[in-house]
Amino acid sequence: MTRAFTPGLELARQFYTEVVAPLLDSGMDGIPYSVGLLGWGSDVQGFDTERSMDHAWGPRLQVFLAGDHFNAHAASLDAVLDRELPAEFRGSRVRFVFPHGTPSHHWVHILPLDEYFTQKLAADASGDLSAAEWLMVPTQMLRELTGGEVFHDGTGLLEDYRKRLNWYPDDVWRYILACQWMRLCDEEAFVGRCGEVGDEVGSAVVAARQVRDLMKLCLLMDRVYPPYSKWLGTAFAALPCADELTPHLTDALSARTWQDRERHLSAAYELAAALHNALALTEPLDTTVRDYYGRPFQVIGADRFANALLATITDPVLRQLPPVGAIDQYVDNTNLLDHNYVARRTSYISPIMGQQIQQGGEDVSRSSKGSDVGVGT
Repeated sequence: MTRAFTPGLELARQFYTEVVAPLLDSGMDGIPYSVGLLGWGSDVQGFDTERSMDHAWGPRLQVFLAGDHFNAHAASLDAVLDRELPAEFRGSRVRFVFPHGTPSHHWVHILPLDEYFTQKLAADASGDLSAAEWLMVPTQMLRELTGGEVFHDGTGLLEDYRKRLNWYPDDVWRYILACQWMRLCDEEAFVGRCGEVGDEVGSAVVAARQVRDLMKLCLLMDRVYPPYSKWLGTAFAALPCADELTPHLTDALSARTWQDRERHLSAAYELAAALHNALALTEPLDTTVRDYYGRPFQVIGADRFANALLATITDPVLRQLPPVGAIDQYVDNTNLLDHNYVARRTSYISPIMGQQIQQGGEDVSRSSKGSDVGVGT
C-alpha cells in the first residue's frame, strides 16, 4: 500500500467529515457528543512529517461523551464503529498496531469527557485549577490538551475545557517566568568560570543548558507552552523573536572557546531582556550585560528580572514558594513528565509540593546571587 503524506490533523479532519460523522449521527440518536484530535502525537502539534508514518500512523480521533452518556453508550458505539469503519481511508489503514505487539484496532476512541481531562491534569477539570495544580502539569501535557483541533463540540464542553487551559493565570505566569530567569541566573557565570580553568567541555555543556533555558523563556514570554525536547527547537523557530535570536544561540553552541560562547550568549541575553521589557509586566530594566560581582565574566544579572517579576505577584500561595517553579523547571525526567505517568508524577511530586505550600516555602533569599560567588568559586 502506497501512502502519500497528509498531515495528521488534515487526515483526521477528512476522516471525521467523510466517514465518522455519518456513523455518529446515525448511531447516537440525538445524544450530544464532541469530536477532536488532541493528546499525544506530533500530528496534534502540527509537527508531523513523512517520517511519522512509520508507526502509530493512520486516521484517528477521540469521541467525547458526558459521563452518564458514556456509561450508557460507549460500548455499543464502539461496536458500531468497529463493524462499520472501512479497512482503509485515503491510502492509510484505519486499524493499525500501536504499541508494538498489541492487536490491530481502529483509533476512534470513545472517552468520558470530564474524566479524560481530570486524569490528564490530576485535578478536577470542571473548575479553575489552583496555583499548585497548575504548577504540577507539565507544559507538554498542556500543549496536548490545548493543541490539535476540535471538529465538533455537541456537548458544548470540550472547547470550554480547552479554553480554560489555554494559558496560565497571570500570577502563575509571572511566577513561572521569574523561575525561568532564575534558572538562567544560577549558571550564567559558569560558561566563563569553566573556561577559565581550561574546561571547555564543561563550558560548552553550561552554554547548551543556557541556550535551552533561553529558548524556553522566550516561549513562555510569548505565551506558548514549551514542548518536550524533540520539538523544542521547532516550536522556538516559530516565535517572532527567533530570526534575531537563533544566530546567536547557534553560534554559542558551535563556539570553540568560552570567550566566544559568552559573547554570543551575551547578545542573546540582551535580546531576551528587551523582550521582557516589551511585556511591561515590571518596570523597565537595564538590558545590558555586566561583570559578575567584579569577576571578568559577562552576565545579564538574570536575578534582577526574576525579583522584579516576583515582586508583582499577589497570590499568597505563590508568594510563599521558593523561586523553583513549575514541574518542568525542576524535573528533567521523561519517567515523570510523560503523559503516561500522571499517577507516578502525582505520587512522587505532589507530597513535596503540598509540604512546600503548607510550610510557607523555603526561607531563601530572592536576591539569589549573594551566595552564588561562594557556590561558584
